[in-house]
Order: sequence, then structure tokens, then C-alpha cells
Amino acid sequence: MAELFDSSRIDIKSQPLAYRMRPRTLDEYIGQDHIVGPGRLLRRSIQADQLSSVIFYGPPGTGKTTLARVIANTTRSHFSTINAVLSGVKELREEIDAAKNRLDLYGTRTILFVDEVHRWNKSQQDALLPWVENGTFILIGATTENPFFEVNAALVSRSRIFQLKPLTSEDLTKIAWQAIRDKDRGYGKLDVSFEEGALEHLVDVASGDARSLLNALELAVVTTPRDGDKVYITKETAEESIQRKAVLYDKEGDYHFDVISAFIKSLRGSDPDAALYWLAKMVYAGEDPRFIFRRMMISACEDVGLADPNAIVVVQSDAAAFNAIGMPEGRYHLAHAALYLATAPKSNSEMGFFDALKAVEEESAAAEVPNHLRDASRDSKGFGHGEGYMYPHAYQDHWVAQQYLPNELQGKVFYNVGNIGYEKKIADLVNRRREIQLESVDVNAFPENLTFSPDDKRDQWLRRTMSGRSTALEGMRERMFSNLEIIRSDRVLVMNSGHGLLVWEAYRHTPEGLVVAQVRNSEESAYIQQYMKTLDPVSAPKLVLDPDFGRFLSNLDQSVEQDIRFEHILGRNILTDNAKAKAILTSMKDRLAKNGDIVLCETIVSEASRLSDFIHMGPLQDILLKAEKKIYSKVQTREGLLDMLKTQFDSVSTQDYRFTESRTVRESDIQRWVRNSYIPALKDLSQTEAEKLEKELVSTLCAAPLLWKTSCLIVSLKYN
Repeated sequence: MAELFDSSRIDIKSQPLAYRMRPRTLDEYIGQDHIVGPGRLLRRSIQADQLSSVIFYGPPGTGKTTLARVIANTTRSHFSTINAVLSGVKELREEIDAAKNRLDLYGTRTILFVDEVHRWNKSQQDALLPWVENGTFILIGATTENPFFEVNAALVSRSRIFQLKPLTSEDLTKIAWQAIRDKDRGYGKLDVSFEEGALEHLVDVASGDARSLLNALELAVVTTPRDGDKVYITKETAEESIQRKAVLYDKEGDYHFDVISAFIKSLRGSDPDAALYWLAKMVYAGEDPRFIFRRMMISACEDVGLADPNAIVVVQSDAAAFNAIGMPEGRYHLAHAALYLATAPKSNSEMGFFDALKAVEEESAAAEVPNHLRDASRDSKGFGHGEGYMYPHAYQDHWVAQQYLPNELQGKVFYNVGNIGYEKKIADLVNRRREIQLESVDVNAFPENLTFSPDDKRDQWLRRTMSGRSTALEGMRERMFSNLEIIRSDRVLVMNSGHGLLVWEAYRHTPEGLVVAQVRNSEESAYIQQYMKTLDPVSAPKLVLDPDFGRFLSNLDQSVEQDIRFEHILGRNILTDNAKAKAILTSMKDRLAKNGDIVLCETIVSEASRLSDFIHMGPLQDILLKAEKKIYSKVQTREGLLDMLKTQFDSVSTQDYRFTESRTVRESDIQRWVRNSYIPALKDLSQTEAEKLEKELVSTLCAAPLLWKTSCLIVSLKYN
């Protein structure tokens, strides 16, 4: 067994800088904000010591083992480690026995860290599965390979997968200065400085790998002559310390397929610069040029196709020339083929073959070959096969209109001719001939469907208006989330959550992230909490009850976690109070993460139905119109809302959402509207007149459901 974290027998000063500087706590950990940043699920699980089985997946030097070390320093559980390269089933059985004893005798859980877990074969991974399943172990696996391919599906299904990304230049710079300033483990006792561009070179060439950066930094410090405690690292020294960038490229792994995918998509997207970059990355890493040429031959037909029929000829010629010349001069032919494809006009009309293939697969019975297309050389006498066939070369332009498809497929179009390059030249001819072909087909091949008629428009309208509030709300939610690009680790703030319509949708999108929900009363809170009882408390949304939007945003640090920022903020009817709207927007901006966005659904009350809409004439309508003129002068208008948003945000996009629903108005509704809104707006109305108004409205509006129109504006906001 490899004790990865046991340093009790090792002199720490004799260890490499990269080993010495491994973070011991989450506060020391730099990078991977998408999984261990404030509010993220993994961070909360580590802090609460409620970790479930996880697999860390990412390239070397991104912090997988370091995260395991942080967990080892944080957890109250026993922490054991195994390296899959050095250990097998024997060592695993020893760990299983020890873990069972700890659990049975002392009630102590065991967290087992398996480094390079993909190195174990299927039987070795199977040996671990029962003990993960019954809770003897909590597994932490680390792998540079895609766990969905290299780790048993059963093990993956019982674990959360966290993908670690190459560290950014900003992250690496922080790590370098952390090592330079640390007096106990780094070079804090020395005065280390750099020539302009020297540290930047180390960071750039490290290419997201912290271990590579620290190894190069250590070599630069150790090999630089000192002036007392001063160490001045020149750019030349930095270049010598890390001479060549190690390109992340495993010809059997995910990155191999990701890079070739990026290359082909760049060709398809007609971006010659990107195509040359990905081509250079593959050549630099030693990819087989024959593999690259094979993929370009596919692209020549799949993506360029008949827009330039010469593309396949060029690529094939370049491939033949490469075989004759070899490397390094053969790189010219790789680049020539790539640039030709990237700059060629594009057409995927050849995909029509797969539509035809699908038609063949799905046809209910074998479509018969039309009689005039059958082979006349064998049985034309007995069955008349081939009769009626018109020989195209005997006609003008070597073409004549006749049926070629089976009767069942007449009128079916498989080839959608493009309008770029060579296809543009033939498009008009193909389409004209197709039209004539269809017009000339025997009428019996197209039996008319006389029973078809469009849906009754009145019935459509009735179904839409009678669909109810649930349909309207579902439509609103779909439109709001269509404006968002949510990833699994995002943090989402939902304001004015109501009964959780937006909360649960956000929760489904962010299994490794965080959802914070604000509700405005205890009834809403109780409704959401009832459902939350069924969820894991660590991953469940965080619920905050506060009826005031501004105060809620100001006190958010006390309710959740200090200085937390959200990738997405959602809300419904947040800006209805004109006096407070601007301040609320400012507070929301302060809570956005970098490149975050806000999506709101705001009801435009001034454009919605009013009571006067349902009273068609007479003194009653006049009274309502007079009151509504004052009432609606104070509400948010579409123009006012947009003007305010455009002064606050760099990007404002909008989408109208209007719907009509069937509302049954109760007497209590009429009383509330009249007493709270209409009577205050009509100050000269007597008590008797007010009672009469209320009585007339009840008798008129409560008799049957009202078709109530609502107008909403869905706004998507970005602030850079």
C-alpha cells in the first residue's frame, strides 16, 4: 500500500517544492472554483464532513491528489490511500478488513483514496464495489482518463464525478507567488524577483499544470547564483528551466478525440486559423498523419460535398504525396489539405443518403420496383418488365421526366440541393426537373386525402384560453430557462420563489452547484420545505425567508456564505415597486459572478386586462375608467422598465410573453380590488356610491369566468 500522505518519516525540506507546497486546507487551495469555490457542493460536503463517494477526473497537475490531501486533513473519518499502479487485490483486502473492524468496533467510517483508479482492471474494480455499496468505504478515486470509459459503470453510478480543468494563468501565477512567499515550505526567506517576462514564461509554458510550474520554479531558484538572500531570475534562466511545453495529448484517451473533433469542426466552420492550430497540436504531439488524412477525406465528402466536388481529389492527392515524401516536408501537404477544406464552400446535402437509409429501415414492406424500371432482359415477355421505360439519351439534353421512386415514396425529397459553390450552379436545374417530374407522375400514385382539414381556429383559441394558470406558468419557466446556459456546478439565486417553480428547475440543472431560494412569507417557505425533506441536506437548496428584496440581498452573507457570487440570478416580478427597483438591480449586480447573468419575468400591469375591459358601456364603465387612469399611472410601464434596465446593464435582451387564462372572480376578489384600489382613486365617491359600485361589479363579473389577458416581459441582463 502506498501511503501518499504519510510524511512523518520524510524530511519535508528534502522533498521537491511541488510536494512541499501542496495545500493543506481549502483556504490554501487555488483553482477549480467550479467545484470547490464558495457555495459549491463539494466544498460544502468537505466542510460538513459529509462526503459521499467521488471520482476526480482531469489532466496531470490540476489538483486531484491535492484535493484528496485536503479532505484527509479535514475529515474525522479514517483516511486510507492506495495507488492503483503499486497495489492490487491483496492490499485492497487488507484495507477492507481494517475498515470493517473500525466500523464494527469504533463506529468510525473509512475514506479510501485510490490514486490512478483507472489502472485497476475490471476484476480489481469489482472487488471494491460491494464495500462502497454497503458503506464500508467512502471512495475517492483519481484518474486522468474518462471515468465513464475507464472505470466500471457500477462504480461510476455510485459516485459523483468532478472534472478538474487545467489551471488558468491567473491560478498558476497565484501558486507561484504562494511558493515564493511561504517561509516554511517555499522561498519566503529569500528575496526572489524576476526579470520582466520571466515568470510569465514559466506560467505560459506550464500549460495549466501546477506541478510543472513549481518544478520549473524550483530549478530556476536553485540554479541561480545568489547575492546574499537575493535571487534574481532572468528570462533566459526561466526558459532553460522549462524549455518545452508538454502538450497534453494521449492518443488513446479523451483528449485525442477532443482535439481531432475540434480540428474537424474548425474545417466545417470554415476557420482556417483554428484548423491550422489544431493540426499543429496533433502534429506536435506525434499524431499519426495517416489518421489525420483519413478524417480529412471524410470531411471532404461530409462537410464540403458537392459544393466543391474537387475537395476529395485534393485531399487524396495530398495524402498520396505525403506517403511518397514523409516527414518533415510532408507537413506542407497536411497544411495544404486542411486549408483547402477550411476555405472551401460547404454542403452537407450528401446526408440525404441517411434520410433514404432511414426510409428503407422504416418502410412497412419492401417497396416494389416500378415495372418500367425492372430488368427487361429476363422476363419482359412473360411479365412485361421494362415496358414503358424511356431511354434518357434518346431525348433532348439526355433527360426525360418519368417515375423513378416506388409508388409509396413519390414526392419524397432526400437530396436537399445546396446553394453554394458547384451546387449553386446545378440547384436551379435539379429543382426544375424535380418539379416537372412530380407534375408528370401518374395521378393514381397520389391518392388525395379528402378528409383533411385544418383545426378549427375557434377550438384552438378555446383550448388555449381555458388551459389555466399551470400552462401559463410552465410556458414562462421554459422561456426563462431557454435564456440560460447553466452548467452542473453553477450557483443560482432565485428571488421571489413562490412555491418553487423556478427553484426545482434550477436544482435539477445544478447537481454539483448551489441554489439559494428567497421566499416572502411562511406559507411559501413551508411549501418548499415540505419537498426539501426528501433531499440530501447538503445538496438541497438554501431557503431564506425575507419579504423585502433589498434587505434580503444586503443580508445574504449572513444567510448563506460570505462574499458568495452567483452565475445566474432569476426572479419573478422583482421590479414592480418603481421607487425601489433601481436599488434592487444594483444589489443584484453586486451578487453576480464574473460573466454572470440575470433573467427576470416582469408582468407589465399596464398592458394586462382591467376591470373596465369586461364592462362594455354605461356609467359603470365610466367610473372604472376614471379610477384606472389614476391607478395605472403609478405602475411600471414597458418603456419605463426598459429605459431603467438599459442605464444599468451593458446587454439587455427581451422576449414578450403574453397569455390568456380563464379566471373565476369571487366576491371577495371584487371587494378587495374596489376597497384597496378603486375607492382610494375615486376620492369623491360617497359611501352609498361605493357600495353600489361593488354590488354591480359582483353581479356582472362573478356570473361567468373571465378571459383575462396577461402581458409579461422576460428580460436577460448581462453586466461586464
